[in-house]
Amino acid sequence: MTHLSVEMLAADATEPITSAGHAQLGIAVLAGIAVIVLLITKFKLHAFLSLIIGSLVLGAVAGAPLDKAITSFSTGLGTTVAGTGVLIALGAILGKLLADSGGADQIVDTILAKASRRTMPWAMVLIAGIVGLPIFFEVGIVLLIPVVLLVAKRGNFSLMRIGIPALAGLSVMHGLIPPHPGPLVAIDAVGANLGVTLALGVVVAIPTAIIAGPLFSRYAARWVDIRPPEKMVPERASDDLEKRPGFGITVATVLLPVVMMLAKALVDVVIDDPAAGAQRVFDVVGSPLIALLTAVVVAMFTLGRAAGFTRGRIAVTVEKSLAPIAGVLLIVGAGGGFKQTLVDAGVGQMILDVSKGWHLSTLLLAWLIAVTIRLATGSATVATISAAGLVAPLAADLSTTHGALLVLAIGCGSLFFSHVNDAGFWLVKEYFGMSVGQTLKTWSVMETLISVVGIICVLLFSLVL
Repeated sequence: MTHLSVEMLAADATEPITSAGHAQLGIAVLAGIAVIVLLITKFKLHAFLSLIIGSLVLGAVAGAPLDKAITSFSTGLGTTVAGTGVLIALGAILGKLLADSGGADQIVDTILAKASRRTMPWAMVLIAGIVGLPIFFEVGIVLLIPVVLLVAKRGNFSLMRIGIPALAGLSVMHGLIPPHPGPLVAIDAVGANLGVTLALGVVVAIPTAIIAGPLFSRYAARWVDIRPPEKMVPERASDDLEKRPGFGITVATVLLPVVMMLAKALVDVVIDDPAAGAQRVFDVVGSPLIALLTAVVVAMFTLGRAAGFTRGRIAVTVEKSLAPIAGVLLIVGAGGGFKQTLVDAGVGQMILDVSKGWHLSTLLLAWLIAVTIRLATGSATVATISAAGLVAPLAADLSTTHGALLVLAIGCGSLFFSHVNDAGFWLVKEYFGMSVGQTLKTWSVMETLISVVGIICVLLFSLVL
């Protein structure tokens, strides 16, 4: 890839950028991000188009020929979609099979049947964590909202006491745990080990979800004491099914890809010999593509057939799962294009040069960058992709463990203070029947708690690992 430079490509890409170049690159980054923010928030332009235009503005202000900027963007888009697009599609298929077969409802109903009134908020965060593992945040909300509303109504709970734990479980999974798009792209961008990131992500996610979920929900219920809006209770997928898969086999299917990827990470640690036969086998078995593909094929039998689906019905379910993710794929791809434009313009190297004199942790710097982009764009995925591209050079000298923690730091920053420029903000507001102020006091504070508690956990782990 040709290196875009502020010297109109006259200088060698390996030469250090001058202070004047630093200034121009800094302006270019601010201009590119400002254009993206303005187009998304002010002009309501789709994030895919906004990222394309912002990338071209970045290249132009950095002094690069337009054809070079286009090449960088196109290469980044193609690489990102090639690296994560198949995984996102497989995750969407698994999530759709889980929802349509009634498997998600089976998990929910089984756990709720065993939960007491005192443990109900804890049960909700557990349900959200399990259900949210293979599916997108928005799909998880649609799946869990009927349960949240019904539990709150039947148990005479404040909606926030039940809803906040469910939202916290879903949000933590979305921001920190592969195979969600943001973490996958960040892992690829900084060259982190997927298995180690997954293992550490789960460890960070547990205390984070507990604090931002069941514990915070006590205060959220006092601040905003509302009851479930009757009109928002939709039908559940399994209401029209004669049978649905069992609890044990459903949970096993959902956790299968996680177990396969964690097994690879464990073998890598224990054997640590790339030439060893066992490690080579697990490198294949534990790769995200094979793990998710295996889970999808298994789910067709353990979920689809168990629900009485014919082969034709399973085929239709798979087909319907792919259409809704087209927008996600395009945004993730365009985000990768923006990231590559940043890299080829030398922005990553600039940050590396400038930050050498700072007494600031790489993990904290990555978190702050992701926070800034999240606040500006409202998109956790855009924040993750852009921040990962900016701090990727800083990961070069990091250990495997700290590379994984860098991904988690970015993920935590990408969840900071969701507000009116985030689609998730409005989704939660409408489903729960809250005002903008009530949503800020509950949902937005919860997201901020996840971000802050998460980065604290990451920094603590960095001291001992």
